[in-house]
Amino acid sequence: MRIWSLHPKYLDSKGLVALWRETLLAKNVLQGKTKSYKNHPQLIRFKKANEPLAAINWYLKFVYNEAQLRGYHFDISKFQLAGKIEKLSVTYGQLKFERRHLIKKLKIRDLNKYHQLIYLRDLDPHPLFFIKNGTIELWEKTN
Repeated sequence: MRIWSLHPKYLDSKGLVALWRETLLAKNVLQGKTKSYKNHPQLIRFKKANEPLAAINWYLKFVYNEAQLRGYHFDISKFQLAGKIEKLSVTYGQLKFERRHLIKKLKIRDLNKYHQLIYLRDLDPHPLFFIKNGTIELWEKTN
């Protein structure tokens, strides 16, 4: 499961669809609708939010927005927005790590996207996140 901290605009089509599906799975986990993935590290930041379900719904909203811009037909009924958006933090080191990870994937899957991003030093975070100083997040699995 990869719930990107990067803005979804950088993802190729396979990556955006996978993000949508995986975030819906994460939402089901937070709702207690599945026993699998309950302790997945990618969920830690959402579980730390004041309202984890609201946070994941806002995350989905921004993924949905990107899908709409591309002409995709994601199901808007899969999330419900409630309350004010609570911005979550992501470290600068995490964004750098994810950038490298995405560039590797794009080099194999989508050369056009790869060439668009390879020379960008800093990529924007997903709109749910604000950047803070720091290294790779402790929950990230690295080799």
